[in-house]
Order: sequence, then C-alpha cells, then structure tokens
Amino acid sequence: MRKVFAAVVAAASMMAASQAQTTVDPKLPDYSAAQGVSGKLKSIGSDTMNNVMAHWAEGFKKLYPGVDIEIEGKGSSTAPPALIEGQSQFGPMSREMKKEEMDKFEAKFGYKPTGLRTGIDCLAVYVHKDCPLTEISFEQLQKVFSVTGPDMTWDQIGVTDAAYKGKPISLYGRNSASGTYGYFKEHALGKKDFKATVKEQPGSSAVVQGVATDKFGMGYSGIGYKTADVKALKVAQKGKPVEASVENAYNGSYPLGRYLYVYVNYDKSKGLDPLRAEFVKMMFSRTGQEGVVKDGYIPITADIAREDLKKVGL
Repeated sequence: MRKVFAAVVAAASMMAASQAQTTVDPKLPDYSAAQGVSGKLKSIGSDTMNNVMAHWAEGFKKLYPGVDIEIEGKGSSTAPPALIEGQSQFGPMSREMKKEEMDKFEAKFGYKPTGLRTGIDCLAVYVHKDCPLTEISFEQLQKVFSVTGPDMTWDQIGVTDAAYKGKPISLYGRNSASGTYGYFKEHALGKKDFKATVKEQPGSSAVVQGVATDKFGMGYSGIGYKTADVKALKVAQKGKPVEASVENAYNGSYPLGRYLYVYVNYDKSKGLDPLRAEFVKMMFSRTGQEGVVKDGYIPITADIAREDLKKVGL
C-alpha cells in the first residue's frame, strides 16, 4: 500500500499531520460559481461515497439552483455499467476499476474511463466499544473472515475476558456489489472468499450499526462511518499494528488505506461539458475537500488535485 500512496506521501510533507483532521490543504483553490450552468447530473456507484456525493450535490445546487442532481449509492460495481450505458455522469467508487470493467468501457467508447482521486479512506475493522480487543493481524483477519479458517471464537484471537471465552465471533460485511467488499477481500483476505456466515449488509453504516448492537460482533467499513458505539482496531499487515488515522493514511503505514475515486467518461477530443466541469472543479476546491473532511474522510492535497484536474483538461 505504500506504493499506492506514494503521491500522498510526497505531497503530505507540506501539511502538518495535526492539521489534516480539521483542515484541508491551504493551497487548494477556492471555488467561484460560473455563469449559465444548468442541466441534470446523476451519480451512480459507491455506497461508501454516498454521503460525500450528497454533500457535494447539496452545495452545488445552492450555487446553481437550475441544476438537478440525483445520487444513487448501491455499490461500486454499479458505477461502470451506469457510465457505459449513459445512465450517469459520475461513477463514485471506493476501489479502482477492474481491468474487465475498463475493457468493457473502452470497447464501447474507444478510450478508457478517467478515474479522479477525490479523497482518502481508512477501511477500518470494527468491534463493539466494550470489546477488550485492540488490534488484529492480516493473518487473523483471514482466519476470522475467510473460508480458509474455521468458525472462530474470541479466545482464539487472544481475548482472555471470561465473558468472551468460547463465544463465536459474529461477522458483518458488505455485499458483493460493494467496492468495500472487493477491496477487503483482495487486500485483507488475500483474494480468499468470505465465510458464508458473514452477515452481508446493504450499506456501510449498516455494518457499523450491526457491530454497535452486537457485543460479539466484528465488521469492516470505512472510517467515515465510525460512531461512539464501536471501536476501530489497530491493524498489522507485517510487524507493528497501525491505527486507522489521518496521519497513518498520509504516510502510507496503515495497510487498509485507499483512495476514493469518481470516474467520468472523458473524451479528450471533446472535453468536459460545462456542467460536469464545474462539478469537478468544486470537488477539487477547498470547499469540496472540506466536505470530504466533514463526512469523516481524509482530504487530498493540492498536488493530487492539480494532477487529476489535468486528466480532464482543467
């Protein structure tokens, strides 16, 4: 994952870790409304990004009352077909598009979809707030969640509290349409299949809610959905367990850090239409990234914003 976040690490040296939780990069541009922008926009894709997309849509509509925006978050896997079929203008995804998804898009349009890095998330492993467990390793996660391990009890992963002895770990996760499901399977479980006992939830908040109401529950979801009723475990891929924090996402040490993408159909010969162009500019502005922070995620830096705006000719 250090390679994935190389750009973040290079840019983050300009930002104090203590500032990252509450402020965005001061070098990001302010956003000013343009003239004559109207029309309809639709976003179909990631549930993880649903709140962020809704926040951006609300702010955009205040600036452009004549714009109609619809947000639909049913999972990252719904984004590519919606873009291909022209059902949406934006495809938010909590993972990168798979090769086969890119190939289907390119087969229709003759070019690949453009992925824009709009924020950063720590995919957290949650337990009930009263659970004594504080950390977990990738090896343990594979035994707990994947078919390679037996049905696990809490004492088998080091919980010595008498109340947990012999108690099965109750598992919560996302459905297969979710980018979070796919990301956790690939990175935490080494592409191994989930146990059939994982209670699949329709949304990220439902996973957290399930764990919050289940003393013996464990689940995975974005850090933006953390509540006071759950605890995010430190996670160890190799070596020392690492906290799911802003600083550790920026420095690449948290092993389940990921970019949050918004994919668009960008034809270089035509450019973006004014409506999509203004929405993209707003996402990458100081105002847009303040929305990322407000919804519990980690803002991108000005360097990343400049790089990705260039991808769509802005």
